[in-house]
Amino acid sequence: MNLFSRLKEREEQNRPLRIGLIGAGKFAAMYLAQVPRTPGIRLVAIADLAPANARTNLERVGWDAAAIAQTPILEDWRKLVSHPEIDIVIEATGNPIAAVEHILGAFAHGKHVVNVTVEADAFCGPILAQRAKTAGVVYSLAYGDQPAIICDLVDWARAAGFPVVAAGRGHKWLPHFARSTPETVWGYYGLTPEQAKIGGLNPKMFNSFLDGSKPAIETSAVCNATGLTAAPNGLEFPACSIEDLPSLMKPRDEGGVLHHKGQVEVVSSLTREGETIPYDIRFGVWVVFEGETDYIHRCFSEYGVKTDSTGRYACMYKRWHLIGLEVGISVASVGLRGEPTGCATGWRADAVAVAKKDLEEKEVLDGEGGYTVVGRLMPAEASLAQGCLPLGLAHGWTLLRPVAAGQPLTWSDVRIDANVPAVRLRREMEQQPGRLLRPAA
Repeated sequence: MNLFSRLKEREEQNRPLRIGLIGAGKFAAMYLAQVPRTPGIRLVAIADLAPANARTNLERVGWDAAAIAQTPILEDWRKLVSHPEIDIVIEATGNPIAAVEHILGAFAHGKHVVNVTVEADAFCGPILAQRAKTAGVVYSLAYGDQPAIICDLVDWARAAGFPVVAAGRGHKWLPHFARSTPETVWGYYGLTPEQAKIGGLNPKMFNSFLDGSKPAIETSAVCNATGLTAAPNGLEFPACSIEDLPSLMKPRDEGGVLHHKGQVEVVSSLTREGETIPYDIRFGVWVVFEGETDYIHRCFSEYGVKTDSTGRYACMYKRWHLIGLEVGISVASVGLRGEPTGCATGWRADAVAVAKKDLEEKEVLDGEGGYTVVGRLMPAEASLAQGCLPLGLAHGWTLLRPVAAGQPLTWSDVRIDANVPAVRLRREMEQQPGRLLRPAA
């Protein structure tokens, strides 16, 4: 409740939180727009493979020429993570394989990390959290992105004494979106390719949102941070308005759609017929919780809380999230309180790569949002037992054998470079399930 006042104290004492940023793309640019408007923060340096693009983004978000000139923009991320004046590193490249190396490098130099690249957290967040603890630093998901805000709502409910029945996010979803490619994405979004080009929109990135890959990645991170768990078949994407959340997000034997209490789920803003649902939560997050006594049910009623027909289940939500504009909450929490805004406490779920079409031997995987694979949420035990390939690592590898559409890919299906740091870390995590696999909270 007092982050802003503590940031102002830091400003007055000339002791700002000193930030280094790796990656200056869209998400990072949104945070950069807020840096000059936030007291107690100093951006020490940026690392980006395209310094000219980084400067263009600084101009685009309103930085003046003097501030841009005074901010070092480095091409070598190693110089940033070793910089003695940086306290907190924000990893915002969106490249999960590179992000793991950046994060480990930051830990080695005693830097806290706010990880925007949730794709990396989805396949090795539990061991990254373990490495951070060993290094004596804080590792955190990025507030503003949906996983951290879901974690915040779950924590709010539990700290208020409510059992969490389900939590998740919204999405625009129809089953055939799972087969979408960068060529079909704009039609499903309602844009022409020309409109998308004018807007500078990346079709592969937007397709990862649309085809269900990003929801699988984000709910995997939520499970590992909160102790909520996935249903055996992953996400179902039931169609739901905000007002219907308490009625649908309860167990099936009570008239809902959940496999079990304590589950993650993603709800669709479209009916199965493709009609838009009024008062949807497409861009937001939610938590459904349980009032366990008649007295609590009466309190819900007295204060106009929307519940299911029994009065037992209720919800809280944020209808929108502000992406990079909110990352400052993570920076302040990590720097002032030493607390993450979401961090894995165990390995409970995985986002695995599933063949989007019939894949042929020697075909090269192109990662999330592309033509070859789509993400699926899976319980960690099942993924480990089947040797599934994490979605975040399903890029650039060559297939050793055909894989039928709809089948999860396994490590044995692809030719992997075992020396890549992200691969090594994930394989290390798989070798210590006794330490990292955790039951529901």
